[in-house]
Amino acid sequence: MKGKVYLVGAGPGDPELLTLKALRLLRSAEAVLHDDLVAPEILKLIPPTAQLHNVGKRCGKKKILQGEINYLMVALAESGVNVIRLKSGDPLIFGRAGEEIDTLRRANVPYEIVPGVTSALGAAAAAEIPLTHRRNSSAVVFITAHQAAGSNEANWSKLAGSGATLVIYMPGKDYSRIAAKLNAAGLASETPCAIISRASTLHQRSHRTTIADLTHAPQLPAPTLLVVGEVARFADPVVTAQQFVVPTATSAIDGTVYATSSADSLQPEVEDPDFATNQEPVA
Repeated sequence: MKGKVYLVGAGPGDPELLTLKALRLLRSAEAVLHDDLVAPEILKLIPPTAQLHNVGKRCGKKKILQGEINYLMVALAESGVNVIRLKSGDPLIFGRAGEEIDTLRRANVPYEIVPGVTSALGAAAAAEIPLTHRRNSSAVVFITAHQAAGSNEANWSKLAGSGATLVIYMPGKDYSRIAAKLNAAGLASETPCAIISRASTLHQRSHRTTIADLTHAPQLPAPTLLVVGEVARFADPVVTAQQFVVPTATSAIDGTVYATSSADSLQPEVEDPDFATNQEPVA
């Protein structure tokens, strides 16, 4: 009898942002194929008896090709194992879920999609930015600055001209290029924007700026997202001025407190070179 594959969203990083269904599946997992960006605290929820496979692709380094991930999912399921394909954020937003779903359908492997909190929502909450506002933006667009080779790039001019808030996934480190594209798309140089780094984790950081000054923005550790639009003016100036922004301590899963450190207690970290770029989708 074939096993089943669950495409599960792990959320932006904070274990308390997991859905109850994701938590239940992780606690009973037999095999887990996870991305690099899934937080260590979430991986600790997986039983020690489960097969654990890191299938991350990031920083221009691919531990495993997408075709190999697809093969592994199918092979495990056909051996009767229930498989958790664990993705950061939400599996259906820049998470390559479409390719994996197609593979599972062709192999006639049963599967289920378990949504997660996408990184755009985690980042907006971190910087206290309303992605929509009835007086400033009635729409929000998720866009990526990183495309697969040979794919068509989105029409930034059409998206910017709509007046929607833009949330740019995987903006990379070349802020000058992003600023030039936004200006070329018709956005004014004084348009506010905010960079949010490692949203909802203990190393969360954010910086508010404008398109004109984006070139001079600090190089925050990946994964990052860039929020562009008038709503960025609503970002809490205290939050965006802090070097480290730490979620309020709360009782987490199983009574474990995952976010108890204060900003003052954290020492500036040396950036991990593996976070220099962010080429694994951050859904």
